[in-house]
Formats: sequence, C-alpha cells, structure tokens
Amino acid sequence: MTARIPLTVAAGDGIGPEITDATLRIMEAAGAALAPEFIVIGERAYRDGHMSGIPQQAWESLRRTRLFLKGPITTPQGGGYKSLNVTIRKMLGLYANVRPCVSYAPLAPSAHPGMDVVIVRENEEDLYAGIEHRQTDEVYQCLKLITRPGCERIVRYAFEYARSHGRRKVTCMTKDNIMKMTDGLFHAVFDEIAPEYPELQAEHIIIDIGAARLATRPRQFDVVVSPNLYGDILSDIAAEVAGSIGLAGSANIGADIAMFEAVHGSAPDIAGHGVANPSGLLMSAVMMLVHVGQSEVAERVHNAWLATLEDGLATRDIAGERTPVSTRSFADAVVERLGRVPSRFRPAAYRSAPRLPGATLVDRAKPADKVTIGVDVFLHAQQAPEELATRLQQCNPVNGQGGLALQMITNRGVKVWPNGIPETFCTDHWRCRLVAVDAEKNPRPVRQGELVALLGKLERGGLDVIKTEHLCTFDGAPGYALGHGQ
Repeated sequence: MTARIPLTVAAGDGIGPEITDATLRIMEAAGAALAPEFIVIGERAYRDGHMSGIPQQAWESLRRTRLFLKGPITTPQGGGYKSLNVTIRKMLGLYANVRPCVSYAPLAPSAHPGMDVVIVRENEEDLYAGIEHRQTDEVYQCLKLITRPGCERIVRYAFEYARSHGRRKVTCMTKDNIMKMTDGLFHAVFDEIAPEYPELQAEHIIIDIGAARLATRPRQFDVVVSPNLYGDILSDIAAEVAGSIGLAGSANIGADIAMFEAVHGSAPDIAGHGVANPSGLLMSAVMMLVHVGQSEVAERVHNAWLATLEDGLATRDIAGERTPVSTRSFADAVVERLGRVPSRFRPAAYRSAPRLPGATLVDRAKPADKVTIGVDVFLHAQQAPEELATRLQQCNPVNGQGGLALQMITNRGVKVWPNGIPETFCTDHWRCRLVAVDAEKNPRPVRQGELVALLGKLERGGLDVIKTEHLCTFDGAPGYALGHGQ
C-alpha cells in the first residue's frame, strides 16, 4: 500500500470551504495517497487576534508537512492587516508562482481556442515587499525592491520549466524603459541566462504592449516570466482570456516546500449558495499530485474533469445558456467520470511529467567597489523650489574647502531646480540631491560623518527631513537614477 503523504489543508474563507470539500472528495475518490491535517487561517484567525492571519500551530503544520493546499483567504481591509497570501509565500520562501492558463473553448467560452500559456511570476519581492510610508501631508511611498538573487532564481526557474515541460519560448515582460535600474536588472539577468538554453527562443517585451498582446494574441506566447506585480496582473488577464479565472490553478514553489491554491479570491458574495466553481482549486490539486509523484492520480482527476465539461456540466460562472449545476453536483459528476478520458479535448498525460523544479542556488557575486559620493535628502516643505534651494544653501554653505553642494531638487521625480519651469505641478515632497565636492568643485568620496553633520545643519535651519538615500557608485557606475529633466 502506498504511504500517504502528509498534507496541510486550509479551507479558507468565503467559498473556500465549499470548493475545498469538493476538491478533497474528488482526490480521495481518485485514490490520492494523502494524509490531510487541517489548519484554520484567514478571517477567523484575524478575528481571534492573530494580526498575521495565521496562528503558530498552523506554521508548525506547514513546516512539518512541507505541502500545502490552500483555499482562498479574505484579508480584512485597513487596520494594518497584511495580506496572508503574501506573508505565507515570503515566510516559506515560495519564490516561484506558476499559473497555467489553458483554453477549454467552446465548453468554457473563450475567443482564443487553443490558448496554452504558463505565467511564471516572481513571488517574494517587488512592490509586494509591502514597505510603505506616509511621508508628508500629500505624499505616500511604496518601495519597489528587486534583487539580483531574486531575479536569477525566477528567470532560471522559467527556463528550466520550459525545458522540462517541452515548451518552445520564454518571454520576459518588464517596464525597464522607465524603471531602468529595478526592471532593468530583471531584464539584464534574463539576457544573461537565456544563452544557457539555446534550444529555447527568448524575447523581451515591455509590459504594457505585452499585456495587450497577451489579451488579444495569446497564442504567440508560451512561458512568460515577470516581476511580482506584473505577473499577478498578467496571470489574471491570461486566465480570464482563456475562459474564466475560476478555472485557473497555481503552484507556489520553494526549495523544499510548495503551496497550491486557486487564482481567484474568496468571493464572499456567493459563499454558502452552492454555486462556486471548484475547478481552480481542483486544477491546483492536480499540479500538487504531479509535484508529489502521484501523476497517475493527477491524470485520472484531470481527464474526469475534462469529460465532465464535455458532457455539458458546468457551474454558474461558465454555464452560459446551459442549466448550471451546484458545486456539490459538479464534484459528484467528476467522481462519476473517474476512469474516463475526454473525446474532444486532448487527454491529460502526466505519467512521465517532470516534477516542478525547486530553488536554484545562486552564487553571490563578488562585492563591488562601493563609494558614497553624496546624498538625496527628502524634505517636507510648502515652498517654491527657488526658496527651498536658497534655504538649503544657507543652512549648508559650500566653502572654499569643498563640501556637499546642492546639485538639484526634484518633485515627484521631475527636476524643478535649477532651471525648472512653472508649469510643473509640485506637491509638498522634495528630493534634494547634494554631492560631495572638493575645493575645485570636483566630485569626491564623502565620509559618513559629513552626512550626519549635514542633517544637523538642516535640522537647525528648521527643515523637515523625511528620509535620506545615499548616492553610491558601484565599480564606478552610478547606483542611482537621474531626475526627469536632469
């Protein structure tokens, strides 16, 4: 008898308990060798006082089983609550999010029959780091963090996935024409790694036109890899274009732990009505079965699900003019068709499918020669740029021995001093760039003590410093962006 694999299950919120029950019943009927243990996370945990939405005993289960099937979660709005989905992915190192988006037209309506795209989304960094601050009366900030190891892991994962699954092309999507350093790094790493996979076509597309083409010409894509936020948006677009976000499953892969969940949310408006589509979570469970080596069971479940669609049974979201069936009735129909294969759709074949690869270890690069040459000081002020520049220069005069010279002032990234124009709209948030110069006004390295002394001068001058960012070069290359118009 096959040993049962420990599995942590969270039914989740909203429609979660209904679709989780349906999914577990189908897998059990198909002969899945799993030993579920159940945890309570999400809305109920938040109400019980767990601000993260997950109690300690749930973490202990996840770290013990290393395998997680999760229903959709509701994160309370406001009040400082963090997204539980993001917390779990980051805490467990689930760096790769894999979302296959396949068209099942005409049984699930789609304008693009034959669509078969896999979105590989970086899952831990980017804006989803969740580092946000209110800095002035008018300005809020969210930090976008992109790391070289993070880029290397997800890009290599995308190529490894494409190679092992018989795919032909990997497309990278970023906005590096605007975010030249963060998205630029992601694109640069993609270009570095692509030559290691000569049998695969590699291309880069700017995210805006890439998303448009994914929505209108999805068959020109195969595997798409992108940073976190773009990947989140792209995967929903692709799932909806394929037929319905309710059909899309996903895998979250780390070094030796994996989580499987539907793409859609908890849909509290239809919870308890028995109309939810369990297909997204079921397809996630199919990916999970392949991941743990139960490919034959995955194949039986997937083919029974396809046969159910072919027989015209569908929940309300994809029924169209057909009479919809309930969540439970749909699950019963899939169970009844276990052992059948579809006649119109291509049958699922997983028995020789490769396991989703785990994390690729990244060798840390030799540290660069880092030199601090100045500082960006961010100020909260209600003044015109010329007045602010005068105040700064009065607080911090550059004498004949050199010092930290005011180079420019920007507002929302646009240079407004020197030589700004009155048409530029300004808020109360200013970036003031000061660069260390010698007696001849040539750039020079700056000492930490000079930066500390500068802040003291600005404080005594009555200026409201919000934060600072050091200006550094790395092996002589600037580690900071120019202002628009600089």
